[in-house]
Amino acid sequence: MERLQKVIAQAGVTSRRKAEGLIKEGKVKVNGKVVTELGTKVTTNDEIQVNGVTVEKAEPVYFLLYKPTGVISAVSDDKGRKTVLDFFPEMPERIYPVGRLDYDTSGLILLTNDGEFANTLMHPKYQIDKVYIAKTEGIPTREEIKRLQKGVKLEDGMTAPAKVKVLSIDKKKQTAIVQVTIHEGRNRQVRRMFEAIGYPIKKLKREQYGFLNLIGMNTGDIRELSPKEVKRMRALAVTQPS
Repeated sequence: MERLQKVIAQAGVTSRRKAEGLIKEGKVKVNGKVVTELGTKVTTNDEIQVNGVTVEKAEPVYFLLYKPTGVISAVSDDKGRKTVLDFFPEMPERIYPVGRLDYDTSGLILLTNDGEFANTLMHPKYQIDKVYIAKTEGIPTREEIKRLQKGVKLEDGMTAPAKVKVLSIDKKKQTAIVQVTIHEGRNRQVRRMFEAIGYPIKKLKREQYGFLNLIGMNTGDIRELSPKEVKRMRALAVTQPS
């Protein structure tokens, strides 16, 4: 048996916290009866409705996709562009991406139908490292790299300190390959960080999320996370400093 709000969150209806609010407001029914008690536990045989809509209880699935550039990190796109779900044409479960990667950014993105898992990983208080490899226009100086490491001011505030390492430079082409590790999840954050110091990014890839990486994978490849990896990702989130 599982707590009602957890089952609602795992079904991808909403976050567990919002599910608790819906229960308190009397908007959730179990087997046709309104339930307002947060401690209520349900089984797989119970019928759950939220705002009159039956919750489909699918088995949780967890996937890692090596997203190519030119793909939207969304379940649909009104402009008809390719989305991450196009890589899962035979998937019966309703899955969705955990966070986002920009249209022009390639790399590691997770997809799941487990709402609680997704919300835990995306919660700002859980500082899970994300590692990016950036190719810059121009070669940042040591002082400018230190600015990124300490945090730079963006229009939505200062960034947290980052780990930044120059992997290689090409003096002839005036480009650099830089590894950046951040734990925040602001929109286009890495690109904006480099723009703030005057070095726009020509190419960007997220190659690691927590301990998960892209080793042995090519763009467009998919693999399912093992139960051990799912458990470890949950543990990684809840043990991070807030």
